[in-house]
Amino acid sequence: MNIKKWTIGTLIVIVAGGGFIALNEAAEKDTSSTTNAVTFWYGGDGNDAIKPIINDFTKETGIKVKIQSIPWSQYNDKLLTAAASKSGPDLIDMGTTSVPNYVSSNSLLDITNEVKKDKNLQPNNFFKGNVQTTKISGRYYGVPWYTETRVLFYRKDLLQKIGYNEPPKTWNELYAVAKKLSERRGKDTYGFNIDPAEPTYGFMLARQNGSTLLNDKRETEFNQRPMVDAMTYLQKYVQNGVAPKNDLKLSIGESFGGNSPLPMFISGPWMVKSIQDDAGLKDNQWGVAELPKGRVNNMSVTGGGDLAIFKYTKHRAKSLKLLKYLSKRENQIKYYKNSDSLPARKDAWTDRSLQGEKVQTIKKQLKSSKPMPLIKQWDEIGQNYVKAWEKISVENANPQKTLDTLNRQANKSINTNQ
Repeated sequence: MNIKKWTIGTLIVIVAGGGFIALNEAAEKDTSSTTNAVTFWYGGDGNDAIKPIINDFTKETGIKVKIQSIPWSQYNDKLLTAAASKSGPDLIDMGTTSVPNYVSSNSLLDITNEVKKDKNLQPNNFFKGNVQTTKISGRYYGVPWYTETRVLFYRKDLLQKIGYNEPPKTWNELYAVAKKLSERRGKDTYGFNIDPAEPTYGFMLARQNGSTLLNDKRETEFNQRPMVDAMTYLQKYVQNGVAPKNDLKLSIGESFGGNSPLPMFISGPWMVKSIQDDAGLKDNQWGVAELPKGRVNNMSVTGGGDLAIFKYTKHRAKSLKLLKYLSKRENQIKYYKNSDSLPARKDAWTDRSLQGEKVQTIKKQLKSSKPMPLIKQWDEIGQNYVKAWEKISVENANPQKTLDTLNRQANKSINTNQ
């Protein structure tokens, strides 16, 4: 099952994708009123989440800002076209895994000097994993804006019924709990869900098992024992009926609410509000826990969004001023309240709005979390992983042989696209 991820990126594809062409046409026609405005490319519907903060910025500085919402699915192509023509946005909101690709296409402004001299932008203000996504070859090309990681969601009440008063803390415990949940609750019920469309899943568990994923020679290590054992572990869930083989295509209310055919799953912080709104559960019926520990650690994956400036901007000073404004503690808190996107600034987490037990658990996990390898080929590698997992889970393919193929694909891509 693909538990629905109502992220900023997916929301804009669904809600505003149909209006993308019209929006662009309007932007092309309306040039006279926006010549001196800063253009902000935003991966989501900017009306509710970011527009109120931008309005405050304009009132404070007098700088006009034009927000242009773009689906993530079209973002990279749009930016590459802009880089080629040296004409495009001023400030950019981007997914963390895309930064290396944007840097390689020469699309982003190097802001290392600003980061070093501005106390508001200095790396120690932000979660380490998010800072890593903005730094390529020792230079800074962005500032962390919002953060996310992966945690374990579980039904407290259903675990208690089978004798567990706490969430599982190790891989072995996770499997034992999931197996009991699947065996003791009747037909068409499982203990755990493995999202078949999540491109970081196996890599995350491989790290928990000791893998570095990418060695010092920029060679992938997907077919080494740490990842092979991790994928064999995941395959066991499917083989034994503890997790579904295919996407059940259920809403979060259908999968996690009620009798819950899928009472445990790993996902990101966007699921908190989805469960609260749609699952029909009392707060004490479900919980959020740090990931169960593998052989080495319980490392999760850092994601989220970064702010960067288009290299060919004609409004460099204004764009820097807007970037700095959005990076302030108070504005990251406002953005969280408008969008549920968690602040990347550590000091923002002292705000009362972020003191809930579930959100604070996510904060703990962020301390044991880091991004996927920062190479421009990573998105392609992630999609190839999804295909590999389908072979392992649905076709019961041999994990070692499947990962041998994935590893060859990845290294070929890296070597031919330096």
